[in-house]
Amino acid sequence: MAKIVMIGAGSTVFARNLIGDILSFPELADSTIALVDIDAARLRTSEIVAHRVAEALGAHPVIEATTDRRQALPGADYVINMIQVGGYPAALVDFEIPKKYGLRQTIGDTLGIGGIMRALRTIPVLLEIGRDMEELCPDALFLNYVNPMAINTWAFTEATRIRAVGLCHSVQHTLEDLAGDLGVPVEEIDFLAAGINHMCFYLRLKRKGEDLYPALRRLAAEGRVREDDRVRYEMLRRTGYFVTESSEHFAEYVPYFIRGQNPELIERYNIPLDEYPRRCEAQIADWERLRRELEAGQGVLEVRRSVEYASLIIHSLETGQPRVIYGNVRNDRLIDNLPEGCVVEVPVLVDRNGLQPTRVGELPPVLAALMRTNINVQELTVRAALTGRREYVYQAAMLDPHTAAELTLDEIWALVDEMLEAHAAWLPQFQAKVTAQAVPAAPAAAALEQAA
Repeated sequence: MAKIVMIGAGSTVFARNLIGDILSFPELADSTIALVDIDAARLRTSEIVAHRVAEALGAHPVIEATTDRRQALPGADYVINMIQVGGYPAALVDFEIPKKYGLRQTIGDTLGIGGIMRALRTIPVLLEIGRDMEELCPDALFLNYVNPMAINTWAFTEATRIRAVGLCHSVQHTLEDLAGDLGVPVEEIDFLAAGINHMCFYLRLKRKGEDLYPALRRLAAEGRVREDDRVRYEMLRRTGYFVTESSEHFAEYVPYFIRGQNPELIERYNIPLDEYPRRCEAQIADWERLRRELEAGQGVLEVRRSVEYASLIIHSLETGQPRVIYGNVRNDRLIDNLPEGCVVEVPVLVDRNGLQPTRVGELPPVLAALMRTNINVQELTVRAALTGRREYVYQAAMLDPHTAAELTLDEIWALVDEMLEAHAAWLPQFQAKVTAQAVPAAPAAAALEQAA
């Protein structure tokens, strides 16, 4: 049977959902599930949850738990990654220091200064995992759930020989949102989406052959949209297409909505600043409650199928049942008007032949142009992570749409200096400062190849 390794399994609630999804398939019910986390207390809680989930489903997996991933990886068929390097304390730094400069964020895990710093902390660990996999389970599939999705997946596929796909739930969740907005059953919607992670757009939305976009545009024109979704409907009005990521996420990928000199915009578009730290605090409290209940033998453990793709991919690869999922993969002639080699989010056919991404062709020009503003930041962050060149960190921040709309170049330089110093324990390779007057010329494109 399949051996599935979960790295970062101390994310107990997410691990519970994935384990429930996997074990709900009879063909996977006897799998080996190896849980890995550096936090022994969280790992123990997740191990208890795994046994409870198996019992609830009548499944009989082999469940292992270890703080040493090298002990878990030999023989693995699938490695699911859900780590958070630095945890809540590092994420809080990503919010508090930029606030001193007047730079506000909502989630800070995908782009912007928060996304850049999170990527720089995470990529070295991902590459260590990749090197371990090359040695211990070179044929395993790496399923990455860790943000910043595009940056992390780009660096991992660039610098390792391991097969990988990045997985998100934006497409599925937003489709449910749209079905509710339109008052139609979600299973009746025929759709196609493509783009980059968190900036992927629905190119087709139909029901029984009828285009649903006119109805969506009427909702936008008449202001009949949910209070927490004003940003996405505004972008629909301006571009003609609906983005798959939530309004609070999308607001910080563009320069239009979070403007310190214009706070009225925050109220008009109902943007929840500092949303991610609040979510973290709520999740920590939920985990503590769950831990207490489990240790006391209390509480009812609900096992319901989630919308996550990991179990569907594993099931299709193991059984040959064909499915289409949305995955983040290298752009090898999949989207013509986005750079070759970046990471794109497209439909992927999964069966016994493996993961087969769908060629989409050209995106509408406005969508591709919007995405390229984000890809610029992604590329420079990947280059920074793979080469250790500090100037790429400054330049990634300098090209970030939201950061550039708020701060001067001198402020961006100072902010990056302060952030790198605050994260010195995680980022020792970036501690030699580069002045704005003495940025060395970058080498030719061979830099990434040499790093890989």
